[in-house]
Amino acid sequence: MNISMLNPQQQAAVRHTEGPLLLLAGAGSGKTRVITSRIAYMVDELRVPSEQILAVTFTNKAAREMLERVIEQIGRKRAKGMAVSTFHSMCVRILKEDIERLGYKKNFSIYATADQSRLVRDIMQNLSVDGKKFDADRVLFAISDAKNRLVPPEQFVVRYQDEYEYLAAEVYPRYQKALKAYNAVDFDDIIMLAVRLLKDFPDVREKYQQRFRYLMVDEYQDTNAAQYLMLRLLAEKHHNLCVVGDDDQSIYGWRGADLGNILDFEKDFAGAKVIRLEQNYRSSGNILAAANAVIKNNKKRKDKALWTSGDQGRQIEYLRCADGEDEARLVMERIHAERFKHNLCYSDFAILYRTNVQSRAFEEQFRYENIPYVLIGGQQFFDRKEVKDAVAYLRVLVNPRDEVNLLRILNYPKRGIGEASADRLIRHSADLDRPLWEVLADPSEVEGLGDKAIEAVAGFVALMERYRKAFAHTRQLDHTVRELFAEIKLEDEIYRGADDPTKGRRRADNVEEVVNSMASYEEREEKPSLAGFLEKVSLLDKDQPNRDSKEKKLQQDAVILMSLHSSKGLEFPVVFLVGMEEEYLPHKRAINETFDIEEERRLCYVGITRARSHLLLLNAASRKKYGKLQPRIASRFLQEIPAVLLQEQTSEGRPPASEEEQEVMASSFFSNMRTMLED
Repeated sequence: MNISMLNPQQQAAVRHTEGPLLLLAGAGSGKTRVITSRIAYMVDELRVPSEQILAVTFTNKAAREMLERVIEQIGRKRAKGMAVSTFHSMCVRILKEDIERLGYKKNFSIYATADQSRLVRDIMQNLSVDGKKFDADRVLFAISDAKNRLVPPEQFVVRYQDEYEYLAAEVYPRYQKALKAYNAVDFDDIIMLAVRLLKDFPDVREKYQQRFRYLMVDEYQDTNAAQYLMLRLLAEKHHNLCVVGDDDQSIYGWRGADLGNILDFEKDFAGAKVIRLEQNYRSSGNILAAANAVIKNNKKRKDKALWTSGDQGRQIEYLRCADGEDEARLVMERIHAERFKHNLCYSDFAILYRTNVQSRAFEEQFRYENIPYVLIGGQQFFDRKEVKDAVAYLRVLVNPRDEVNLLRILNYPKRGIGEASADRLIRHSADLDRPLWEVLADPSEVEGLGDKAIEAVAGFVALMERYRKAFAHTRQLDHTVRELFAEIKLEDEIYRGADDPTKGRRRADNVEEVVNSMASYEEREEKPSLAGFLEKVSLLDKDQPNRDSKEKKLQQDAVILMSLHSSKGLEFPVVFLVGMEEEYLPHKRAINETFDIEEERRLCYVGITRARSHLLLLNAASRKKYGKLQPRIASRFLQEIPAVLLQEQTSEGRPPASEEEQEVMASSFFSNMRTMLED
């Protein structure tokens, strides 16, 4: 394999295959190319069996792209057996083999966020907790944080004098007991239970240490305590752990990422080699100089500085606006001007902000001007109610003990099992300490259940048993799912529950998309199964917009509006970093509470390094709050950028547009007006 096209540091990283390696990969330094070249080098040059290599990252998209690039270099046949996956996919693989040792059955369910929230709400209700006063999702956040720190229910200790922490201490043990009773795990359990297997069962640990002799981990700065311990357990026999990351891009501390994992790597793994990738292949010199100037003010970081062999590029524009509406107008004008001057597409522009509420002014301005835009964010496809209702049927077919989803579909669509009947069934199940599904199998034993309800329950059980057998024998899962949804008249129920026919049609289309998703899954998999499909659904990228939706949006010729957190890993020719003010960036929580100001600076650094050719920084002298204009203070991060890099101007003092710019903007305006009138 030829690695001569790589720079010296990249080549050194590819050749270092034995022993621990920390690869500090700055923004735009070609880290994916290095990782995939390293894997290909090990297989091609060193003859390492591909099945002994494990490469782990955080998103399905990144794992898929990594595997595709490896296949390009060594071919599909030689890459067969190689494990390239997310943390959660890898841990599901471990659990599927050995979870019975922890008292679960192999057909366990994976609860999505909405399922978890519902279970927590049920427990809070049983504890007589006011659901209007206490938010179940905040309780769930505290439980999730404990699991990411590998704290089981019996060891949970209230760390902050916070009423939600005290409530979590009551809910957590009951929540975990209920999950196990339903033979279900949540997203955090996937890693926590896998760590328990590796830690408590030496033969399981030995099996995976022998299977994966070479480990590579991308985005290591985003790992939490559970992920760190898992990697340590897997690597302790052969010590061949290569981690790739950038401490300057660690922006997920609020969801458990531990910056200390990357900062302390050399202490934790004796004899570790450190290689810095500092040559940037993305941005101009001025943009990199600004990024370096900002991030050097952080004290908790590894020393490095990005550089480029390219030119310095344009000065960074710092635009001071009168208010939020003026900020949106100025961005619109700049987009028109830049498109005209540099022959750019709308999709070459990205507007990045700290909080999602900042998008409103830009959306209104772009709609008025008929500028195409896409908003990255919003509800994920599989979190929509009609989709969750449909998928709940499939989950119960695979795991009848999944009582959260069983209760979701018991009388949906309506079949004559009302709330009173459901309550009697649930209480009977609790009194006998028997799974609800077993109670449903013989409803005549339930005291007070009417004949119609007994008949409805029997019909429901017969339906589910019939389709369980159908799925076990069919090779056309999508056809069987479509038959199930037609038989229960799911589409009719959706229309009945919709406010208007348009919403009903859209929701029905979403259910049809579930069937389409299953058909696509069958095309991709050699041995498709209903359980396998549900596993894929559960492991869709968490805390991100639906992958397919996000990719489709980014492919459109439209201006991109997105938060700084969502922008990580992306790049654009022109970036507007808006709201550069105290209490926006840095966020007010970082200033007023115990949040880390250095993480806010890293977030600013991420935003700056998304720009390839031109960066514009904007803030406002005042913004509306509760309907009144209030003065704003410029972000401290602006003061950290050398003045020589900035071309500063106020909105009132900005130079007038040239005659050519005025002509193209007028032409665009009248064209947009014609389009609006035609519509």
